[in-house]
Amino acid sequence: MSRAGRCALPVVKERGKPLVFRPWSPGEPLAKGVWNIPVPASTEEVVPDIVIAPVVGFDQACYRLGYGGGFFDLTLARMKNSPLKLGLGYRQQALVTIHPQPNDIPMDMVITEEGACFPE
Repeated sequence: MSRAGRCALPVVKERGKPLVFRPWSPGEPLAKGVWNIPVPASTEEVVPDIVIAPVVGFDQACYRLGYGGGFFDLTLARMKNSPLKLGLGYRQQALVTIHPQPNDIPMDMVITEEGACFPE
């Protein structure tokens, strides 16, 4: 059994809609996506087992602040099978609370340069 994985990048197709994920490997072509963010040129879509989301801030319950579009929360809420949710940031971005809203989805862990933080 192969333990190899594939990388997929998130793609914004439309504001207010969930992200889609397209497979990508180094060297494969990228195209300009929404807001000129490079995205895989392929239109193939995959469903990830693990989602890594950037954090602008995170709290002790592993709720994250993102970049304000709500794309990751919307996407995670609509996924049939919940993937492993990893936030990625720096320890200095830790907050006492982000005051999570009803539509916010906590990460299973947040990984920083100091290690993994799990929900308390």
